[in-house]
Amino acid sequence: MLIRAEGISKSFGPKDVLKNVTINVDDNDRIGLVGPNGAGKTTLLKMLMGEVRPDSGDLSVRTNKIVHLSQFPSFDDDTTVNEALLDEGPRSEEQKRMDELEAIMTSGTLPPGMDWNDVSMEYAMLQERAVAGNKSGAERALDHLKQFGIDDRTEGKVSELSGGEKAKVYLSKILAQAEKADLVILDEPTNHLDIDAVEWLEDYLLDFKGAVIIVSHDRYFLDRTVTQIYELEDGRMRHYGGNYSQFVDKKALELERQRKEYEKNVKERDRQAKIADEQHRALWFSSTHKTRLKMLERMEVKEAPDKKKDLTIDIGTAQKSGKNVVIARKLKVARGGRTIFQDLELDINNGDKIGLFGPNGSGKTTLVKAMLGEIPSRGDLWVAPGASIGYFAQGHDDLDQSLTAYEQIDKTLVGDARARARSYLYRFYLSKKDAERPISTLSGGERARVSLSILLSSDLNFLVLDEPTNYLDIMAKHAVELSLADYSGTFIIVTHDRYLLDSVCSKVAELRDGQLTMFNGSYSQYKGARSGREAVEEAEIYKVVSGFTDWTTRRKYSTGEKVLVAPSEKANYQWAFDNGKLRRIPGKERKIIKR
Repeated sequence: MLIRAEGISKSFGPKDVLKNVTINVDDNDRIGLVGPNGAGKTTLLKMLMGEVRPDSGDLSVRTNKIVHLSQFPSFDDDTTVNEALLDEGPRSEEQKRMDELEAIMTSGTLPPGMDWNDVSMEYAMLQERAVAGNKSGAERALDHLKQFGIDDRTEGKVSELSGGEKAKVYLSKILAQAEKADLVILDEPTNHLDIDAVEWLEDYLLDFKGAVIIVSHDRYFLDRTVTQIYELEDGRMRHYGGNYSQFVDKKALELERQRKEYEKNVKERDRQAKIADEQHRALWFSSTHKTRLKMLERMEVKEAPDKKKDLTIDIGTAQKSGKNVVIARKLKVARGGRTIFQDLELDINNGDKIGLFGPNGSGKTTLVKAMLGEIPSRGDLWVAPGASIGYFAQGHDDLDQSLTAYEQIDKTLVGDARARARSYLYRFYLSKKDAERPISTLSGGERARVSLSILLSSDLNFLVLDEPTNYLDIMAKHAVELSLADYSGTFIIVTHDRYLLDSVCSKVAELRDGQLTMFNGSYSQYKGARSGREAVEEAEIYKVVSGFTDWTTRRKYSTGEKVLVAPSEKANYQWAFDNGKLRRIPGKERKIIKR
């Protein structure tokens, strides 16, 4: 066991952030921590790392080898990439012992029971092992950086890098430190990473031997990297076995059970109240009805399911345009003396739902801005006159920073659209208090919610969305997906969110090395065998008692062989279980399942 937290609570002023929370982290655990923004996930992580003390409860941390990837990396403006990679992180026991021996040699005083020959021989052995066995942390970090394709800029300043490049530098540094750690905590590790980088990180974590806690709103990423989910909501923690998709299924069943229990409870309380009322009317001179009322008071009052989870967004649509919405032929854009793309061909037809993805810096945002006429381009570009276009930009430049969210809605929209936009703010977990603050005081994620609420409330028939789900929590993302899936207009979405690409897009387009490849289908279908629907599960271990053949797969199992059976595979082995061919043995191991 690495960490044990039982019944811990934390308050900041009158706000209870954590209420009687319990979490256990064992060696090699793969934990996903999910919950709405502001639920207290960051506070919990700081508590596990010893940066914040709980107000009550028991917290036991049995390792000091914890590495943390912050959601918001910070570097000094003058720091070069090489300097940023130098921090080695937690020191190994061998390094600590070398420090002790160096201190002894410097002091000139031997501890009891040692001689100078022992000291020099041990130090030489440790030094030789360190030099021969491992690269330095900075060298290992540079190896990781090469995987992200920016190792040629290590002499430059970090401040000159893009947000995505800074994230890759910080991630490379943390992964180099992780090789000496028992526990790695990753807070939104996929923010600013393109799909190539995210998939590389997934493969790295699948091979990583230590424990991992991941806070992420990337459901695709969670499916491939975790074997258990802790959900933090309203200050309370719930634990679910399995990856994110399995958590969603279990959560849905739990909410349905809660709904039925609530309805049954309300019905029974109404029945008891009606009986008491009838007794009082019939026997007004008696106190019989009071006994029934006391029974009603003692009845448990069931909690209603959160109605927020059932809310959907109905996006209004303007009158449809013609069949062709956008036609581009031999489109070329050059910026800063560099050609971003040329001879690009693009057809967007009415009703198309296109997901545009590609590496950072490939020109995705440039393409949509050229399509909207915001930047100059060469070649043939035609946009239908009947296209009523709504554009969601990453920078939210359309917002007046001096206004509140409510004032911005009233300024931008009229009639029923205003009411719809206000309801969307609620759906995106933007509180009334935050909606009454100046937009300049809101976080990037909160501003995104305001922009998206206004855009989705407007009557449009062509949406251009640049990373619309960045900074949204999972429930808000889900609401957007459901709405876009039912949207009858046309849209093109620039995104790294593979779950979004799979759930709402009828076509995907990859922009890479100046070439645009259009595919009629989902991202997973486009990728084929590397669908991303691979998932890691915590499998039970079985021993083959008597050899047998699985005639479905034609695989032969020999007596004594070890077999890993994941929860999603149990039905495939039911015959072997029923006929005593497999015997459960202690322990569990991680297994990658291809779906």
